[in-house]
This record gives sequence, structure tokens and C-alpha cells, in this order.
Amino acid sequence: MRTAAQDGAGELRVFTETAAVAGNEGRLAGMIREELKGYAPRTDNLGNVIVTLGSGEPKRLVATAIDEAGYVVSGITEEGYLRVQRLPQAAPNGVFDLLHAAEPAWVMTRNGKKIAGVFAGLSTHLQPGRKNAPKMNHPDELYVDIGAGSAAEARAAGVDVLDAVVINRKLLDVGAGAAYAGAAVGDRFGAAALVEMVRGIDVKELKGTLTVAFLTQQWTGGRGLERLLNEVQAEEMIFVGRMRPREAGKGEIAAEPGAGVLLGGKEAGSAAEGFTAELRALADKKHIAVTTVAAAGPRMAGYAKSSAMPGRLALAGIATAWAATPAETISSADFAALQELLRAYAGAGEARKAAEAAGKKKMSVAAGTVLSQLSESYGASGHEGAVREKVKELLPKWAKTETDAAGNLVLHLGNGKGAGKTKRIVFVAHMDELGYQVREIAADGSLLVDFLGGGFSEYFLGHVALVHTAKGDVGGVMEPPAGWEQAGFEWPHAARGAEEPARVYVGTKTADETKRMGIAVGDWITIPKEYRALLGTRANARSFDDRVGCAALVEAVRALGPELPGRDVTFIWSTEEEVGLKGAAAAAERMAAEGWTPDFVFAIDTFVSADSPLELKRFGDAKIGKGFVVRAVDNSNIVPREYVERVVKMARANGIAVQYGVTGGGNDGAVFPRYGAVDVALGWPLRYSHSAAEVIDTRDAEALGRIIGVLARGW
Repeated sequence: MRTAAQDGAGELRVFTETAAVAGNEGRLAGMIREELKGYAPRTDNLGNVIVTLGSGEPKRLVATAIDEAGYVVSGITEEGYLRVQRLPQAAPNGVFDLLHAAEPAWVMTRNGKKIAGVFAGLSTHLQPGRKNAPKMNHPDELYVDIGAGSAAEARAAGVDVLDAVVINRKLLDVGAGAAYAGAAVGDRFGAAALVEMVRGIDVKELKGTLTVAFLTQQWTGGRGLERLLNEVQAEEMIFVGRMRPREAGKGEIAAEPGAGVLLGGKEAGSAAEGFTAELRALADKKHIAVTTVAAAGPRMAGYAKSSAMPGRLALAGIATAWAATPAETISSADFAALQELLRAYAGAGEARKAAEAAGKKKMSVAAGTVLSQLSESYGASGHEGAVREKVKELLPKWAKTETDAAGNLVLHLGNGKGAGKTKRIVFVAHMDELGYQVREIAADGSLLVDFLGGGFSEYFLGHVALVHTAKGDVGGVMEPPAGWEQAGFEWPHAARGAEEPARVYVGTKTADETKRMGIAVGDWITIPKEYRALLGTRANARSFDDRVGCAALVEAVRALGPELPGRDVTFIWSTEEEVGLKGAAAAAERMAAEGWTPDFVFAIDTFVSADSPLELKRFGDAKIGKGFVVRAVDNSNIVPREYVERVVKMARANGIAVQYGVTGGGNDGAVFPRYGAVDVALGWPLRYSHSAAEVIDTRDAEALGRIIGVLARGW
């Protein structure tokens, strides 16, 4: 039999992954009604879902909020970007907006569609030397990109002003099931617990009337609660959810996950009074861990006098770490304790459920394209093994690859016996992605980690993470910088990893606990990712840099076939580009030592594009959807003009869309010219580089694969 705690965890996952911005709770409310349809739920004019069980005295009320902080569309630009307004209009904390920047998003349309998009972010490579760049920490500097090329395209997809916008979320199990982390989990534990409480009640055994309510618009002044109090006349109420300290402006209660059930009272400690003291006594009798904290009552704010609370009021909740961030975390033991206390209060037995809730069943997933499979493979710098194996799997069976000492995957085609001197050509794309590596396991069980690569820390810290170990992946949280919750905090903004190591929480309290999970120094960490189709031919995934290049090489090899007479062509899928072109440098040195330096190397990597509402168009001005790009000038190389023109001419002769220009960053080909090769760098335009919000147009990736084939045959 499944326990109440297990069922509650399933509901918690489904509810947390369902968007419900204040005033837009309809989807979640509908799910709750469906889950409780056997209990005659009703909905009032504000969307509150209310279940009334039993009759007579005493009249009891248990309520929880179901909404979350997020955004609504406030305008659509001519270029098709969405402008947003925050709800609540006062930010929950000083980093709320910043931690949405360069993150995948969902737009929830009024006609029931769920449109994939991303919050725009700055591209790392375009910022050196820039003055007064946007800070991305206020709605004035937030844009949502759904892949539309115009306002008309956005509206044709069903998007309009007032549609809700939320960050993409997946509830992550942290450590060995010690905690749950993800955006809005602190807004959902109450709903999950109350659904399971109702399911466990035998109405025939219930004494008096019990009303259970799921409230809307709590973040925007407690409007759902205000409505409820004017209808339901209860003698006592338990409000389940987030707790605020009695002193205004202090955020949430300063309790840490693992404290058990939090019971709100006038004072902290054991000095609970009245109804709160009775709940504490019930918890003690049932051996349920509780902590009494000094807490303010539920938030109710408006233009008129607030309604009176029931005479007997108690607050119940659980502690959240990194509250109202994408990495918000609760303890699984605390959540189980809350369910147990609520069941004891209501007189509920073991939860009953005939079938799994919607969304819990695992669905079969199609294999996907070369690009989607490579994008969803993990491989931080120095840890590219899984990506290398995926490339080998995707290559045709006849492709006989080798792996060199640096971990590069190498494939040679052609017999090199053309008329006259056959040009030696190399195509190289890097397999690695940004990530972190464990430097030390601290005494408190957290991981001290170093950045593998460079980028804006706000795109990683304050978000959930995966620790990749020899035994498998372990969920964790990239802790935000110290002081993040304090007023006036300024995020350390730099385009490189900080010298001080970041910390990763994995749900443990000692180094030994962490080691027993199989985590060791040298293990590596990434931010979770997935390939997501946007409107039309556009797509989003983290690590398009440089999985698009890797996929283009695979597609070119497939198209070329095993016979390439008269040619001498080598394909290299390289390692450790993000930490200094290390794999390519090793390959270049080895080839030179063997007397086999290529004449030309085509480095296939990102053209970081200014095609973004946050970037200046002074350089990097290549439009996504307009073709592959000759990366003529970057920080590491200048392509001779004659070869830029030659590539452009060959592309146009073959009907392949092409662009050329200047961008930032370096490319793998830059380590070959010292031995006599010419580096002709190619790429595709990418928005929001080095972030989880990277956006491409798949037509550009297709053009890139086609030009590689043309160059392999005819350069």
C-alpha cells in the first residue's frame, strides 16, 4: 500500500509543475477539483476551490493558498517579444527578476495553450567593453522570446496581453530523497497536503463541519482568503502555507528545512498559546516533529478594512530554503510530518487512492533528432564521455572513429589521392559544455565547486543542479551568493566564474553523509536541461553551444557517405574547449608532430548573435533564421577575406543561406595556425549564449550541416 507521504509527494510534484500565477490559478484549481471530485468541490467567484465535509458543530476550517509569484504579458513588441508585469507588483525578494533572466519559460494562454519561450538574457561574449549594459533585475529589462518574428506571429500563436508567464520548472529530488527543490514548491506543499488529508477522511466518522479551501490571489493581498472569510463562519482555522515573521519586511521565517512542522505563534520556542498550543500537544502525542516560531497572520491587504479571522487561529507550514527562487527547497521529512499532523487534526485515516494522479505516469518518449539527443546529453569540460558515446551512436555504422589521448573523437574520410596536391581539411566542433567540478566536500555536507568555463553566475547560482557521480546523478541546489536575501544586495556581476568556489546543497548535514551518497571530489555538476521547440523552426536548449556544431558534423558525415575519393578530410569532436581549447590544442600539436598539419581547419562553433532585445547591434549582428554564419572575426582569429568570400560564393552557388560578421569569444580552430593551417571559422547565430535560454533557428543548423558537406567535397 502507498503511504500518505508517498501520495502527497506525487501530488506535490504535479502541483508544483503546474503554473498558477496570482489571478491565473484556473488550471491548478481544475486539477484540484478533479482530484477531489468525489467530495463535491465548488468554486466561488474568485476561483477558490472549497470542499465542505460533515455538518453541525464544531465548525472548522483548513485553508491554503495555491497561487505563485510570476508575471503576466503586458505588451508585445513589433519584433514579437513579450513585455511583462510582475505579480505581485512588489518583488518577493531582491533577486526574483534576475533569477528569471536567461531561463526557459512558459506562457499560459487564455485558450488553454502552453507556449514554450525563454526570458532573454545577455550573451557573455558580447559584454567585454560594453558600457551600461542592462542588469536584468527589473521588469523594465525583462523580455520573453517565444520564437516569434513579429507581434502578429505571437498573436497568431494565441498569445495576448494578460497571459501568465512563469519560469520552466521540474521538481527535483535533492540528495537521496532528503528534499525537494524547484520554483514554487513553497506555494504548493499546502495544497498537496490538504488533498491527501481530504482523501483520508471517513465522513461518517467526522464530528462537526470541516471546510477545506484552496485559495487564490494570496500573493496579491490575500483576496481569496478575504472572500472565504466572508462566507465561511468557522470557530477555528488552520492556515497552511508560507509564514512571515511578525516584524514586517523580513521576508520569510528564518527556520531551516529539517525543523519539522512550523507552528506560528506570538513567540518562538515552546511558549505556544491557545489553539497553537493544542496543535503542538497533538503533534507531541503523535511524535511529530514541530517547531514553534513567531509569525504574523496570513497576509491580507487592500483598500478597505480586512475581514476578521476566526477566534481560534493557528498557522502551520514548513521551512523553505532560498524562498521564492528557482531553487526553493523543502525537506521531504518536514512535508511528511505536515501531512501527518493535518491527518491527525482532521481525524483522517491512511490515504486512499485508486490510481496515480495525472502526470505521475511515465510516458514513453520518442528518440528525437540528432540535435535534440546531443543537446540533452551531459558533458561538462573534461567530462565529455557521455557526449562522445552519443556521437558514436548517432554516426553511421561504417564510420570508424578513434579516441585520442585528449578524449577527442576523430573520424578520417577520403583516400587523399586527388589530382595534384590534395588539401588536408579538418572540421572541429567541441563536445563540452559549461559546468562545475567538486573541489571539496565541506564539513556541513555541502560541495565547494569550481566553474568549468565562464559565464554569468546568476544563470547558475540560485537554480537546481545535477551532481554527476560514478553511481549516477544526484539532485542538488546551486546556493545563491551570501547575503542574497538582504535589502540592497547587488549580485556579483562578472562574465567569468568567481575566484571563490560556489556551494552546492545536496540535502546532507555532514561530509560523511555526502560521501555515502557516492559523491566524491572531482565529480561534476550541471544545470538540468531539455530540448524545447518554440514557435515555427526555433528551439531552446542549454548547451546548443556547441551541440549544434557536433550535430552538424554528424549530419554531414551521414550525407557524405563512406566514400570520399580524392579528398583528405578529418572530423574532430573535441574536448575542453570552454576551459581553453585544450582538446583542439592537443589534436593540433599531435598532427604537427606527425607531419600531418591540415591546410585548412573549419572550426564549427557558435556565432554569438546580438539578435536580442538586450544587445546592441554594433557587432554580432547576424539574424537567427537567415542562415549559417562565417565567423570572420572573433577574439581568437581573423579569417582572410578571400576565404570568407570563397565560402559565401560556394554557399550561394548551392542555395544555402549564409551570413558573415564579427562576434566575440574564441574558437577551436585558433590553435592550428601556429603550425601553418588557416582557420576558417563557421557557425550559426545564437541568442543568449552560455545560458539555459539559448535559442536557435533549426534552419540555420540545417544550413550549417549542408555547407560542411559542400566544403568537404569541393574546398
